Parts: sequence; structure tokens; C-alpha cells
Amino acid sequence: MAPLLALAQAVSDPTPLQYRDAAEEARFHALAAELRCVQCQNQSLADSNAQIAHDLRREVLTLMQQGKSDAEIKQFLVDRYGEFVLYRPLMDTRNSVLWFGPLVLVLAGAGVLFWVVRRRSRQVQPMGDSEERW
Repeated sequence: MAPLLALAQAVSDPTPLQYRDAAEEARFHALAAELRCVQCQNQSLADSNAQIAHDLRREVLTLMQQGKSDAEIKQFLVDRYGEFVLYRPLMDTRNSVLWFGPLVLVLAGAGVLFWVVRRRSRQVQPMGDSEERW
């Protein structure tokens, strides 16, 4: 089996993407950086070497060349793969906890800390003149 592994080659994209002009290439790279690879999960579409990333890059370029806007392309991918494909998902009621949860936790922690410090400061009695001081 080991000799067979040596013969294995990574699947690569045989033909490079063809851009009409530099503006289209810049737009493509900006859009691909905002989209997540659905297989790799922690890489952008631009950075991933997975076969599905190659296919999605071709799909994005095809949609761009058909005259679709960035918003339409993102919506197409969201309809197909879900909001996971976006690095910056839209804020709505379903994911509001993800957007505001950390802030609520920090504010709640600060409130509890303030309450505990204030309660303890009321319990401490000032020392009188007759008590020993260290």
C-alpha cells in the first residue's frame, strides 16, 4: 500500500480562472475572501484548496460574469449552503444572541461585581479609637 500512496497526487484545478479585466479580478478576490469554504470551515473560499472550494470559486466567477451583484451571489450561496457560508452573517432575531450575548454577559458580570463590592463595604465597620491597630 505504501508505494500506492507515493503515486497519489492531490486533486488540483487544471485550468486557471479567466477574468475579463483587473476590476473583475479585484472584485472576485474581495468576494471570495468574504465567503467561507463549506468543507474546510475555518478557511475562506479564496484560501481553501478543497475541491468544493475550486467549484464554488468557478460558480462565483460565472455568476459575476452573468452580471449578478455581490448581494445576489451571497444570497445564492446562502440559499444553497446556509448562512454558514458567510464570514459576516446578517444580524437577525435568530442569531441576535451571538451578536449581543457577550455584551450582556460582561454587563451582568460587572453588575454582580458592583453589587458584591457594595454589599461588603456596608458590612465592614470602621475601627474605633479603643481598638488595636496593627
